[in-house]
Amino acid sequence: MFTFRSASEADTEQLAKRLAYWIEPGAVIALDGDLGAGKTRFSQALARAIGVKDVVNSPTFTIIKEYEGAKLPFYHMDVYRISMEEADELGLDEYFYGEGLTVVEWSSLITELLPPAHLHIYIEYAGETERLFHCKAQGVPYASWCEKLNENGV
Repeated sequence: MFTFRSASEADTEQLAKRLAYWIEPGAVIALDGDLGAGKTRFSQALARAIGVKDVVNSPTFTIIKEYEGAKLPFYHMDVYRISMEEADELGLDEYFYGEGLTVVEWSSLITELLPPAHLHIYIEYAGETERLFHCKAQGVPYASWCEKLNENGV
């Protein structure tokens, strides 16, 4: 596990850039946190870090948005408004095992559908501009990501 204190959006961008360095096809990042904690903001920073040029906004009502990045495709999901059954019917697992990076906002609502290996990040509101990013690895290669973050920081 690794916890990062972000005092600003610039700090959040730094964390996203560090993670983007290790991202490979099929990577899955599961995001959770209260409303307004910064899930979409972090997703935007991560998309930018892998070379997405388009404007990335919340897929709250479309559920899934796909973007082309310089490094690989970026699949951005928001499952807040759907049930587990609906999520299963959408075939989200095709994205999880695809050629891109998949980021799932409100991932705790579909825990059973997530691949066994993923990085779970819980974003905690810690003040007007401050956030705590609690990163928990589930399997390889995410354990090494957290180890490197613990050793070297962001």
